[in-house]
Amino acid sequence: MTLLRGFLWLLGFQLLGQLAVEWLSLPVSHAMAGLLLLLVWLLVTRRLNEGVAAASQALIPLLAMLIMPGVVGVFFVIDEFAGHWTAVMLALVLGTLLSVLTTLWLMRRFMPGGAASVDTEEPRP
Repeated sequence: MTLLRGFLWLLGFQLLGQLAVEWLSLPVSHAMAGLLLLLVWLLVTRRLNEGVAAASQALIPLLAMLIMPGVVGVFFVIDEFAGHWTAVMLALVLGTLLSVLTTLWLMRRFMPGGAASVDTEEPRP
């Protein structure tokens, strides 16, 4: 029941994001607005809802499938990229590099124990 409750919380924030985007004519996607509202809610309450945590953990293995529709959608607008391949490739390479570096930095910053404690361990006899 906790997992279902978490999915309902996530869906509720997505719907709130959709309402905010429609009413305020914001230039962001509905899902992104919902995630930003969820972030604000988490920062204000200063606690993580058990259901949201359970639903989020269940979605992590499916992350590649959640990103796939946007990637596939590029093929429908590929003609609009004609003459801009240098900019597209530069954006892809820099975006990927910055994404990987940011993820690495966040992982090292927030993982318990950190990488430094693993490197300084003395070998056991």
